[in-house]
Amino acid sequence: MRTLGIVGSGAATLADRLVDRLDGRVALVRGDGTPTESAAADGTTDGGVAARREGAATTYDLGPEGWHARGRPTSLGDVLDRLAPDHDYALVLGRPDARVARVATGADPEADLRVDPDGDLDPILDRLEDLEPHETLESLVARVKASPRADRAGAIATFTGRVRARDGEEDTPTQYLEFEKYEGVAERRTREIEAELEDRDGVLDVVMHHRTGVIPDGEDIVFVVVLAGHRREAFRTVEDGIDRLKEEVPIFKKEVTAEETFWVHERD
Repeated sequence: MRTLGIVGSGAATLADRLVDRLDGRVALVRGDGTPTESAAADGTTDGGVAARREGAATTYDLGPEGWHARGRPTSLGDVLDRLAPDHDYALVLGRPDARVARVATGADPEADLRVDPDGDLDPILDRLEDLEPHETLESLVARVKASPRADRAGAIATFTGRVRARDGEEDTPTQYLEFEKYEGVAERRTREIEAELEDRDGVLDVVMHHRTGVIPDGEDIVFVVVLAGHRREAFRTVEDGIDRLKEEVPIFKKEVTAEETFWVHERD
């Protein structure tokens, strides 16, 4: 799912125009973090029904014209994670603090693009297609489940790598990792490894994704998902996939601890 923030007085107008142009399923996320389907109006609930549900931590009211949710506050990252498995795009309105690429209809020195809300959409569409997709383990699993070969699969094996704060109690805590990739080369080598692993007997689909940018302690970094006929080839391929990704794909890691900052490949 490709995600773009839109800020400024013309954000809603620009978002409506983009929804009409984008080819795929689009989610709009308002500034309060509430997602709405682009093809449906905001859901509403009967007051009496909602009142009877006040004891529940979270409620989802589903209806023919949409849905409405009540519950504890959630982060924008959580909302995007929930949308990623079944959406192609997410447009985030009115959140200049969001950790996503963004366009602005007014003054914003940190925006990727400054645009006229009634102007040419092509530069925005080109920027969207260049963005790294927002992937989660769930979105990658959903992709392999939709494979035309899924009817031959008896196993899905996965690996998730995450930011480890420390190896031992006495270690200096890691605050975050920052990843950069060799543009073009990293994506191409990842796809080549996936294709080579899919050539194995019993392996049906392989997808891998490595996030870039700043990733704080405790967040996910990398995913490997394998669809296979049986568990043994699934487990073997997951292990080989993550090993090859780490060894062969040009992705560079900077570690920031409470005491120092260093590029890991330089230290090694």
